[in-house]
Amino acid sequence: MRTPLRPLARVLDAREKGEDPDMIEAHERALRNVKTQMKMRRRAESRLLILGIFFFVSFMTVGIRMGTLSASEPSEPVSTASIPQIANQRADIVDRNGEVLATNLATTALYAQPPLMVDPVEAAKGLVSVFPDLDLERLTKDFTGKRKFLWIKKKISPEQQQAVHDLGEPGLLFGPREMRLYPNGKLAAHILGGASFGKEGVNAAEVIGVAGVERYFDETLRDPAREGQPLALSIDLTAQSAMREVLAGGMNLMGAKGAAAILMDIHTGEILSMASLPDFDPNNRPRVLTKGDQSDSPLFNRASQGVYELGSTFKIFAAGISLENGLANENTMIDTRGPLRWGKFRIRDFHDYGKQLSVTDIIVKSSNIGTARMAMAAGTQAQQQMLQKLGFFDVATVELPEARNAKPLLPPRWSELSTMTISYGHGIAATPLHLAAAYAAMGNGGYMITPTLLKRDGVPPSREQVISEDTSAKLVKMLRAVVTRGTASFGEVKGYEVAGKTGSADKPKPGGGYYKKKVISTFASVFPASDPQYVMVVTLDEPSIKAHGEERRTAGWTVVPVAAELVARIMPVLGLRPNVASAGNLQYTASGN
Repeated sequence: MRTPLRPLARVLDAREKGEDPDMIEAHERALRNVKTQMKMRRRAESRLLILGIFFFVSFMTVGIRMGTLSASEPSEPVSTASIPQIANQRADIVDRNGEVLATNLATTALYAQPPLMVDPVEAAKGLVSVFPDLDLERLTKDFTGKRKFLWIKKKISPEQQQAVHDLGEPGLLFGPREMRLYPNGKLAAHILGGASFGKEGVNAAEVIGVAGVERYFDETLRDPAREGQPLALSIDLTAQSAMREVLAGGMNLMGAKGAAAILMDIHTGEILSMASLPDFDPNNRPRVLTKGDQSDSPLFNRASQGVYELGSTFKIFAAGISLENGLANENTMIDTRGPLRWGKFRIRDFHDYGKQLSVTDIIVKSSNIGTARMAMAAGTQAQQQMLQKLGFFDVATVELPEARNAKPLLPPRWSELSTMTISYGHGIAATPLHLAAAYAAMGNGGYMITPTLLKRDGVPPSREQVISEDTSAKLVKMLRAVVTRGTASFGEVKGYEVAGKTGSADKPKPGGGYYKKKVISTFASVFPASDPQYVMVVTLDEPSIKAHGEERRTAGWTVVPVAAELVARIMPVLGLRPNVASAGNLQYTASGN
């Protein structure tokens, strides 16, 4: 209740006592003022207390946060803004032993913002002095025009960055980059393929594969869930180096236009080395040809893209069909009198081999007539079935995008003549990789394998058996005889029992027909013959060498010596060591890759 300043009871009492009633009001006012001051004081003290508590809590929070930061590892702040992120982390690629084939390198990109430039013309002149390949006129036009942003260089070295920095132009700016580096240069170039930039920003760039395993495994290599785990390939870097060196020397010695070689584990299908020449440096990948023959480009992989008639290397398949179907054995005599006529066509042998040869000698001496007669006896259907099982009807299933377009060329109408010519490798074209897989089946007990560039653990569990183990063993003996006393005598490597077959096929003309003095020479081999571990196919494009006063183009004179040198150089690297037993026979031990 509100208390009056002049309470009536007190006024009456004061009058009775003869006191001044006005003093009552003054006294009441004084009491009221004292109460008001006390109330305001308590309110001020409460506010000060609350403010003190607030400052105490704030300082404690800041102190605790500072202590936490000082005790933690330093890290860059991460933006939470909803802007598109560029994934620029890419996993390494390594060989079967963990040696780095492809990795990432931190570098710098150079870009320009002309509106920030002090002197655009001098900036253009300065950049041309640092990068002579730049066009001064074009740069000056861009810098003085309406453009607000342009890339100058996607990758520059630290020395170039310093030189640009010394120009003192604020409109020339740098951005961080992660580029793909191939430390071995041209080595395994066609396998790795190469990489380039995809989505780009001033602070990052996306690295994407453009060819080879870089493109085939692009999503895998960029997958953050792998946490940078490297991709392990099947190739052996040391074996790859030896193969390229020997193949380049053989290509130059034989005057060949190009060359290719494949070395593969005969049981697992792992490609231990594969080379194609001429090649390129994936660190500076050349442009794709826009006109002309793509096989003239160093980007062309002759091992997996080159579709060729592989000549007499196909003869072993005809022998395999005859043995597998019980039509003949290795000693069965076959009529080799020639020429073999079919309509207006004539099939001849390189030499006159007499009236008849055994199946083994047909392979050893490379008789076209004898092989054609075996094929005719077996029939077209049996030939087609065998070649289809060996993979000659489909593209090679290897982890290279370029191989998808290299489908074997088959005759549009598989006539009786086609059956005869295909038996000795004419009228059908395939890649050296197809041939390597087929020869693996001939030598590993009859099992068809799938070539792969990935490191495998052991033999694949499911393999189709295309011929029996007995037939496989007999075919290997025939191929061994080709080296010991046949057309591949230069292929003998002491201690390694090389078994193989030569093939020399005339190159077809683009408009039809064949060149008379241009051949594709091929040698397909398995070794060691006593226990086959590896298969190797070597091909030379248009080889020619002078020997004994004559110009030689056939495989026995050209590609076989190159293959022998490859075996001698690579096998010790892979741990295949020949040991001479006390009885004089050679024993083979494989210590692994």
